[in-house]
Amino acid sequence: MEHSNGTEPHAADESQTRSQQRNAAVFTAGSADMAPITGPGDFYREFVLESKKLWFLAGPAIFSFVSKYSLGAFTQIFAGHIGTIDLTAVSVENSLIAGFSYGILLGMGSALETLCGQAVGAGKLNMLGVYMQRSWVLLSMTACVLCFLYIFAGPFLILIGQDPEISRAAGKFAIWMLPQLFAYALNFPVAKFLQTQSKVIVIAAISGVAMAVHPLLSWLLIMKAEWGLVGAAVVLNGSWWFIVVAQLGYVLSGRCGAAWKGFSWEAFGNLWGFFRLSLASAVMLCLETWYFMALLLFAGYLKNAKIYLGAFSICMNILGWTIMVSFGMNASTSVRISNELGAHHPRTALFSLVVAVITSIMIGLFLAFVLMVTRDVYPSLFSNDIEVQNLVKELTPLLSFCIVINNVQPVLSGVAIGAGWQAFVAYVNIGCYYLFGIPLGLVLGYKFHRGIRGIWQGMISGTVLQTIVILVMIYKTNWNREIKYYVFVKIWSVFERAVSEVTSLCRVVDYEEKNSGEDLSRTEWRLYYI
Repeated sequence: MEHSNGTEPHAADESQTRSQQRNAAVFTAGSADMAPITGPGDFYREFVLESKKLWFLAGPAIFSFVSKYSLGAFTQIFAGHIGTIDLTAVSVENSLIAGFSYGILLGMGSALETLCGQAVGAGKLNMLGVYMQRSWVLLSMTACVLCFLYIFAGPFLILIGQDPEISRAAGKFAIWMLPQLFAYALNFPVAKFLQTQSKVIVIAAISGVAMAVHPLLSWLLIMKAEWGLVGAAVVLNGSWWFIVVAQLGYVLSGRCGAAWKGFSWEAFGNLWGFFRLSLASAVMLCLETWYFMALLLFAGYLKNAKIYLGAFSICMNILGWTIMVSFGMNASTSVRISNELGAHHPRTALFSLVVAVITSIMIGLFLAFVLMVTRDVYPSLFSNDIEVQNLVKELTPLLSFCIVINNVQPVLSGVAIGAGWQAFVAYVNIGCYYLFGIPLGLVLGYKFHRGIRGIWQGMISGTVLQTIVILVMIYKTNWNREIKYYVFVKIWSVFERAVSEVTSLCRVVDYEEKNSGEDLSRTEWRLYYI
């Protein structure tokens, strides 16, 4: 009886502590799984709790993504008030030339998520700075190679069949945007370096300042001073370099502790292995980003390409803003799913998916509703050309549907990442996007003479198909089995990493009195890092 009386209060306190951990906005490994939902009241309570955890992660990420994307978007808005050629030139450069480079460099920079995460887990915080510098070296070298794409952008666009007048204007603007290319190379590694240490508020604050100042400077130089596209290039380059310098200033100020110990020659070591990992990350990301770039490329082959490209660039501009929101939700969803699976919480993991999908659908429907209501007003914010404005109005219903789909699809991809299905989903993306969506769009657009609408409808069909496939995967998933698999993978990865470190990082050297005839089991051994 004494034992029972002594343990009951302890058990009650432990249960209360686990309950409090569940109700916190930040995930705690020792928290309990959610109880089964038995009614609307339970659903509402759990929905509010999960939304709090989801938005704690998604808020700063969404703000940072939107802020950085807005720099190019605001530049396109001001360029549209100069002329249709200027709007199209900025759009083609942003979407094709800079977009291509952005995808490669961001993907290569994403390799730091793996390496820095492992360094933090191993307690080797000093390696974070080395990895970041190593990524700087590789991304700067890659940027030097990509310079040729910027320098010869005009002839290249003409070579692939784009309108000559638009190609020459975009090529000239691309040369002026070379500083932005090297800002990408420095920004992505330092951003991943800060994200790994959960310093997302710093990134969001710096991005927010740049977004707030950028429109004012654009108006002063582009419109007031009448510098035109030269002013657009100066402001856009300056905004990106402000972000780079501000983030570097934060790192160099000593606020990152042991993670930054200064510049090191170690940054030039093992570049080939680092390059292979970075290249793999770049390919994975580019498969998705280039799919949307292809839309603008195909629009350039249509008759009256100036009008089509101008109108379509406006639609892609707006779609890009909404995709940044979904990217933030993608990141937060993958973290929530992986956290709950790792903590053996199948019900919470599945409910996290439900909350994320419902939230994304609500956001998408709200944005689509706003566009439909303002379809006679918002095109004039982007262009003074009446033909471009009318075509944007006609494309608004398609744009609204695309926004709803693209708000849900990245969230489902986030679930796939959190559950460890990346390899399978990569094949799904290739099949749905490149083997189904693009061919269907080309057939509808050119063979059946549906123009830009047909191209877009076909490629949306690819996105819808990919969404359906992932939904079926999720529906058929046994989440309890997924947890067992997740735990096995975690245990195996820890074991494999330990073996790897012992065999490749360490060696046994210098046992004393080698020839003394002593029993080797009593010999002192020393471990040294290579």
